[in-house]
Amino acid sequence: MNIDFLKRLLLFFGLMLLQALVLNHVHLFGVATPLLYVYFAISFRRSTSKWSMLIWCFLLGLGIDVFSNTPGLAAGSMTLVAAVQPYIMQLFIQRDDEDDVLPSIATFGLGKYTLFALILTFIYCLTFFTLESFSFFNWLHWLLSILTSTALTLLLVLVCDNLRRS
Repeated sequence: MNIDFLKRLLLFFGLMLLQALVLNHVHLFGVATPLLYVYFAISFRRSTSKWSMLIWCFLLGLGIDVFSNTPGLAAGSMTLVAAVQPYIMQLFIQRDDEDDVLPSIATFGLGKYTLFALILTFIYCLTFFTLESFSFFNWLHWLLSILTSTALTLLLVLVCDNLRRS
């Protein structure tokens, strides 16, 4: 078995358990919910095939949906993030860079990685909370949920990436 596969599997179950047991119960000011499992989609290497990213992220989203009682929200949102992640990553790396680039603070630098993670986290939160509300009746709560959850999740993603690389 490949060591990268085992690391990916450990990250998969670690993020799923952390989200299900701890982070699902955190709701700052009634609007901000940390959705740290999006870090799983952010952390795929450039050389990872698109179909495997889609499967991994769909399964993680499905697991989160089972534990969170959000039927299909996390699975759909994570699949969308997995689908756009390679194209967003192309904006931040050179064409002549090696194929096995791992997105992290160490390889991108703090500014580029923060922007990369911000874009993917925002796409995730926008999709997740739009599907959750499924209407724009209470658009202010919807907008606050997206912005505050994106900020809180981005902060946790940066901390998690910094801890993972130490």
